[in-house]
Amino acid sequence: MLHGSCHCGSVGWTWTHPVLPAGATACNCTVCRRYGALWIYDFEGEGIVVSGPTKSYVRGTGVAFNFCPECGCVAFWRGQQVMADGRRRIAVNLRLTEPEPIADVPVDRFDGLDKFEDLPRDGRCVSDLWF
Repeated sequence: MLHGSCHCGSVGWTWTHPVLPAGATACNCTVCRRYGALWIYDFEGEGIVVSGPTKSYVRGTGVAFNFCPECGCVAFWRGQQVMADGRRRIAVNLRLTEPEPIADVPVDRFDGLDKFEDLPRDGRCVSDLWF
């Protein structure tokens, strides 16, 4: 299990799985590159639980980026559409947890700017981005 929180501690998330995520996504879309987030994904209420009051920035009809209204940290995004099976996608910002437990999690790159596709892994992990 992993826990993350904003700088002031008002907003938090929990990755409820007993194992670490298989990868953390660095996206280069016009929003994510500005936030500098590393995302881990699941479905709301299944593998990810969020807590605390947030404000959101909704990008089109796709996702709402949620941030702490006090300290401004981007904590998670939530899909705006409920899937046919009733579930909703959510991703939390892995940068809001402590670096030691996630140091070896591979970084997956996603081209959200031009091609909207996964890029090949280049061997980097989270510890390579936190120096």
